[in-house]
Amino acid sequence: MPIPTPWRHMAVAAALLLAGTIAGAAAQTRPAVRDLGPEPVTSAIYIGNSFFYYNNSMHGHVTQLLRGAPPADQRPLRSTSVTISGSGLDWHDVSSYFRPNAIGAYSFDANNNVVFNTITRLFDVAIMMDCSQCPIHPRLGAVFTDYARKHSDTVRSHGARPVFFMSWAYADMPEMTQQLAEAYTRAGNDNNALVIPAGLAFARALAERPGVSLYVADKRHPSLEGTYLAAATTYATLFGRSPEENRYAAGLDTELARFLRGVAWRTVQEYFGASASR
Repeated sequence: MPIPTPWRHMAVAAALLLAGTIAGAAAQTRPAVRDLGPEPVTSAIYIGNSFFYYNNSMHGHVTQLLRGAPPADQRPLRSTSVTISGSGLDWHDVSSYFRPNAIGAYSFDANNNVVFNTITRLFDVAIMMDCSQCPIHPRLGAVFTDYARKHSDTVRSHGARPVFFMSWAYADMPEMTQQLAEAYTRAGNDNNALVIPAGLAFARALAERPGVSLYVADKRHPSLEGTYLAAATTYATLFGRSPEENRYAAGLDTELARFLRGVAWRTVQEYFGASASR
């Protein structure tokens, strides 16, 4: 049966957008750091803004993905999120987040019991993001570069590994995708840090399925679908494992959740190359 003309046009447009996304990713600076090395990640702090805390916080969804993974890929992860609405990296006093007997000193288990943690190192990784425009803003781009270096040095001084979270373009400004990808990849390379390519995952999802809803009405913040996609991309990047067969769907339609997990994995493979399959 012939495909109706309007649908043919939509399919062609989506294919062209996907080709442009992939071509742009290939043209940008390539990431020099492709994994976190052999030492396992058992704890993480997320340092950022409302892009992290929307939808009951992205770090919780990453934890649920770990629980929903195949048994061989499951592992404990203690994580917390330190966010300031609208913040850039320069708003955060990262040194204070590593002070003893403060953040991470206790947590809550699955039954809502308080658990007092006995830990030798507060966090294994610090996942950091700037404000949504800061890395590519004409006045704030230099601030991003400066604080990416300062905070990476601070994180390492406390025995943790810095990780940068590449944020996504606004829904009505797709040109931000490659600009942000370039800025975050260069920051990662300059600071010998891993980068989570969430922004590229957003672009791929929209190219492959133009009707997918990744944003709320303001065209900036993530819908639940957007947070889930970002979490799946974070999971795939940090742990080097495919989320495709994961059982956790965050309450989303089963097929949609599977699609988003597939997008996350394809994005990570494309961004890092063969080393993503480890």
